[in-house]
Amino acid sequence: HEFMRRVFVGGALIGFTGGFLGAFIVLRRLALMADSLSHSLLPGLAVGFMIFGLAPMGLFFGALVAALFVAVGAQLIARSSRLKEDTALGVLYTVAFSLGVVLISLVKVRISLVHYLFGNILGLSNTDLWMIWGISLVVVPLLAALQRPLLLTLFDPTVAASQGIRVNLLNFILMIALVLTMIASLQAIGVIMLLGLLIAPAATVYLLCDSYPKMLWGGGLIGMFGSCSGLLLSYRLNLPSGACIVLVLGAIFFAAFLFS
Repeated sequence: HEFMRRVFVGGALIGFTGGFLGAFIVLRRLALMADSLSHSLLPGLAVGFMIFGLAPMGLFFGALVAALFVAVGAQLIARSSRLKEDTALGVLYTVAFSLGVVLISLVKVRISLVHYLFGNILGLSNTDLWMIWGISLVVVPLLAALQRPLLLTLFDPTVAASQGIRVNLLNFILMIALVLTMIASLQAIGVIMLLGLLIAPAATVYLLCDSYPKMLWGGGLIGMFGSCSGLLLSYRLNLPSGACIVLVLGAIFFAAFLFS
């Protein structure tokens, strides 16, 4: 079927980009931030619905602004109070997620909240696919080009700064790449299970080797395989696509855990 070919191309791109980026999340211990940002996409989607309807670009910019608002807001709160950044993130993302649930209930356009919470890639349009292509072609080459300074920044920011590396700029680029990848993956896997797609492939490779390049490219390949296998399982058994993708990636992770 034509729509399944489109879905598999989108799933492969989403899986590879998420698995590739996951190496930085695992090594930098950004799992809480990634989870927080994924949940904070919901109010941006709701505002996008209210202003632009179901236009993909409207939803894209709404989700982008909402995620950046939570990420930057948490840093500002942490720097201007006694709270740590993880505490501020916990407060902001739960408030943002709750606001998103309320706003979606007020949207006049008929949409299913479950669709964006748990994903439904079978509804992927040509515009969505082009957006996924564009994000993948920006994120993967950019992170591949910056992998050496990013590696030094991940393990020792002080030494990186002494070598002339702009640590704050690299952190901002990594955060933007994370948000863009989440937006690209939203249709397939939903805001609830985005974290599984981002960290399970990299965590699997991390159990099996200590090589930084292998974590990047191996995580991408495992993410791509898990996404395509999960989509096939979802199609054959008529099950939610996001849940199937995460279950396949979880099975691969536990197999690696047993044999590592």
